[in-house]
Amino acid sequence: MVYFGTGSSFSDFYGGNREGKNLFANCIIALEAETGKMKWYFQTIHHDLWDLDLPTPPNLTTINRNGEMIDVVVQTTKDGLIYILDRDTDNSVFSVEELPVLTDGLPEEHPWPFQKFPIKPLPFSSQTFREDDITNISKESRAYVKDLYNKFGSDHKFTLASIKGTILHGYSGGEEWGGNAISPNGILYQNSNNAPWILQMVNAEDRDKEASSLSSGNALYLKNCAACHREDRKGSGSQFPALEKIKIKFSKTEILSIIETGTGRMPSFQYIPEQDREAISKYLLNTEDVKQSEIINEHDMPTPDEEMKNGVFGFEPEYVIKVGKRLTDQDGYQGNKPPWGTLNAINLNTGNYLWSIPLGEYPELTERGIPITGTPNYGGPVATAGGIILIAATKDERIRAFDKESGDMLWEFQLPAGGFASLITYEVKGKQFVVIAAGGARGQKPGGYYVAFVLPDDQ
Repeated sequence: MVYFGTGSSFSDFYGGNREGKNLFANCIIALEAETGKMKWYFQTIHHDLWDLDLPTPPNLTTINRNGEMIDVVVQTTKDGLIYILDRDTDNSVFSVEELPVLTDGLPEEHPWPFQKFPIKPLPFSSQTFREDDITNISKESRAYVKDLYNKFGSDHKFTLASIKGTILHGYSGGEEWGGNAISPNGILYQNSNNAPWILQMVNAEDRDKEASSLSSGNALYLKNCAACHREDRKGSGSQFPALEKIKIKFSKTEILSIIETGTGRMPSFQYIPEQDREAISKYLLNTEDVKQSEIINEHDMPTPDEEMKNGVFGFEPEYVIKVGKRLTDQDGYQGNKPPWGTLNAINLNTGNYLWSIPLGEYPELTERGIPITGTPNYGGPVATAGGIILIAATKDERIRAFDKESGDMLWEFQLPAGGFASLITYEVKGKQFVVIAAGGARGQKPGGYYVAFVLPDDQ
């Protein structure tokens, strides 16, 4: 058997062109390896309007459920859920309810009226953002974020995108692409983010009318880049860097290369015509002043067939992102109450948590007397037979070892750059090594290191 998860339907936050559940997006799928025939599927999100694609491959393990050994598929999600399914039948080991959710979406939208809610295990990231969830690290931070909360409002993770704007859950996890680890006794070790975002939509036609008075590069930037890097080019935290001073870091040739091929989380924009990529680069470098109406001719734009060939699917949604940024206070710290990043141990046999601890630290906040908050984290853990969990992933650029049973930290080390990756462990001539790729970036300094660790000979 082959087990895998699928991504979201295009586009992420508006689905007026894709009525229904949208199979087979957001699905765990089981195929027969020899024939490719589908044996079963299990959809985690119906008609996804929140970018809740399955971020990591599922795990295979065997659990003891009331004395019965069951071979299972374990899938964790960006909204912090854990599905534990029988490998042969897709039956959930624990009850999963389908409950009614909001359906008052954007015009011509068709939200599915029910979504899945597993009863066990409980979610490993927040499911709501209400007034009680606003940050408490200082009075100033709370007041700043409360103003944003009053402006955009929120209810729960299935609140629908709108022109007014709302607070989005799961965009940076819960679970992210780093994966997790499972011990042979059925204990899942999962790191997680609690990171609300602000999402505001705009009618694409209105956006294009506004852009018609702008320079070509500015208009193209708003259409293709502003959703991540913001209209003012100030970026959205470590996820999407600021571009205000990009000319200090990159030449025009380098900028054109990045736009064409992509880098890191940024996808390739090769489908954008070359002259448009040129206009965007000039705008970023502040070297263009030509109005859009003077340079763009409709006959120069790609046809729908050309767009489909180039990966745009021949469709632009009627509503697109106007604002998409992490919800933060005035100093850039997350706008929700800590912990902002956690490491969790969950017993898959019972569905109960063994422990949950903050993962990562802002030393400057600790010095102010604030309990360790955890940080955003990208990368996964490794569990060893020696009884420890090793993980880097955190914004403080450290690698740590934890006791598998208690969650107590046993060791930490300051890396030369952020280890935003999953670790590996291997053995050479009887000696065990642990290695992390310390690539850095994500709002931190760049890296490019591989760092290996080994126990001293006397241990």
